[in-house]
Amino acid sequence: MAGTTTLETADYSTERYRAKRDAILAAAAQAINEHSAKGMTFADVARRVGLNTTSVTYYFKRKEDLAAACFDYTLDQLQQMLAEAMHEATPQARVARYLRLNMERLARIERGEATPFAVLSDLRAMEEPALGRLMAGWREVFRRTRGLWGPGETRVHTDLYGARAHVLLENTFWLPVWLGRYEPDQYDRVEARLMAVFARGIAADGASWAPTMIELPAVDNEPGRGAFLLAATRLINQLGYRGASVQKITSQLNVTKGSFYHHLDAKDDLVLACYERSLDTIAAAQRQAEAVPGSHWHRLESVIATLLDFQFSSAGPLMRTTALSGLPRDERKALIARSNRIARRYAGMMSDGIAEGSVRAIDPLIAAQALMALQNAAFDMRKWASTMPRTRAIAYYASTLAYGLFDDMVISAASA
Repeated sequence: MAGTTTLETADYSTERYRAKRDAILAAAAQAINEHSAKGMTFADVARRVGLNTTSVTYYFKRKEDLAAACFDYTLDQLQQMLAEAMHEATPQARVARYLRLNMERLARIERGEATPFAVLSDLRAMEEPALGRLMAGWREVFRRTRGLWGPGETRVHTDLYGARAHVLLENTFWLPVWLGRYEPDQYDRVEARLMAVFARGIAADGASWAPTMIELPAVDNEPGRGAFLLAATRLINQLGYRGASVQKITSQLNVTKGSFYHHLDAKDDLVLACYERSLDTIAAAQRQAEAVPGSHWHRLESVIATLLDFQFSSAGPLMRTTALSGLPRDERKALIARSNRIARRYAGMMSDGIAEGSVRAIDPLIAAQALMALQNAAFDMRKWASTMPRTRAIAYYASTLAYGLFDDMVISAASA
């Protein structure tokens, strides 16, 4: 260009390069969220950006490099938000600030001013050397989130802060799933109501933690099918829908692929069966709780404790929602609809408890979604739970929403 220096041309070229690279990353994040990292393709990303596939490979030589770059960006943004939240003076103010930053980001996405992060559900399905770097990044995010509560004075404080950090992160990851039911001008209200649950919990003042463990009925009638679905659920929870191949599932069970197809016709059938098993288990606990004597809070805490015990035991886990992105649209919608019905049942239990005074005056629909996030994510805390007596692990983890993220009375109660 006439009159343009070499330096100016280089700057313009660099800006253009970065802008196009950022557009590719944004499109790839959307593709990952819809189809998982392994399901994302260069062709789909190129179509979303308006490029050809060769143009995308100019920026990212391999699909795995593109997925890793998306995850790196998500981890970097989370760390930036956590660093900003740490400027606040108290744990409650830090958590409130972190929630506000997430809500502001989601509002910008709704207005078309930003694009979604790539969800981290497929992180463990990545391959080395990217896997080691990304997992180190995730551990740093978790460490910084736990740091919102300050340094743990004792091991029990560290254990409790770890549970709180996990529940906070999972709730912010879960927000995009249900926030679309609210108009954008209601986001401030949603934020305030969710923070109220974080601050003081679901149980009314003075409510104790004394759940009745519910005996869950068997949900698998076909011989051998239960063990098959259990092993598949664990592997899919760890590696995601596409990371858990039929070969890996059959290898873990030490059976042939023929045995797999004896139980199920296709992998989608497997994922559906795993979800149905999990949702049947939750629904069974909710139904059984109706016969438990006592207050509505006692029935609710009994469901929470029973399902956390299931998650932490050899009988579990429940299926994580992370595999939903791999399913066909109609099946995915049907499972989300049933999940929402389960959440509404929790909301009904809370509404009854509010009326009788055993549950705090909270927004039951929002609190129910927070509870769904807690319940769904408990699988990831199995190793953490194994370091202490089961009853204590359940009490610590449940306390995050039962009594809020800042009440340390649970330490003496659970340790007694």
